[in-house]
Amino acid sequence: MNRLNFEFKATAANIDELEEKLKTLEPIFKGVDHQIDIYFNVEKGRLKLREGTIENALIYYERENIGGAKQSDILLYQHVPNASLKQLLTKVHGIKAVVDKSRKIYFIDNVKFHFDRVVGLGTFVEVEAIDEDGKFGIEKLKEQCVYYQNFLNVAPKYLLSESYSDMILKLLS
Repeated sequence: MNRLNFEFKATAANIDELEEKLKTLEPIFKGVDHQIDIYFNVEKGRLKLREGTIENALIYYERENIGGAKQSDILLYQHVPNASLKQLLTKVHGIKAVVDKSRKIYFIDNVKFHFDRVVGLGTFVEVEAIDEDGKFGIEKLKEQCVYYQNFLNVAPKYLLSESYSDMILKLLS
């Protein structure tokens, strides 16, 4: 499935306060997902296998490492967990990084909210405005991101340019 996201990720020392603020908008709570994201070596973009208690997907995405909200072009394949898929990807590409996190997932319409506790990195909030079928367009997705960044009062200085995998790799180097 091809999809277009406009998203931001930010450090969040006050993650519980941000979650409580979001709850005032009565979002749909999908649950708490323990996710292991295995990033593979690829020439372009990022390829990760997500193994979770709620979400399981093979995800390829291209996104610039720039601060603030940004566009992601995503190819997503949802699957039933299968050890042979991980073995195949590991054999062909080699593992680049592994990210272990606990993620609370909420939705308001097409906007997905993550409240993440990432092993070795800390706490984060991520907001993804998602267009799965071309219904919204990039301008609407940008507008939604800006709205929720302002609603949650996330200051620009807390916005991240890197993925969790990049941050983990920096820790290991």
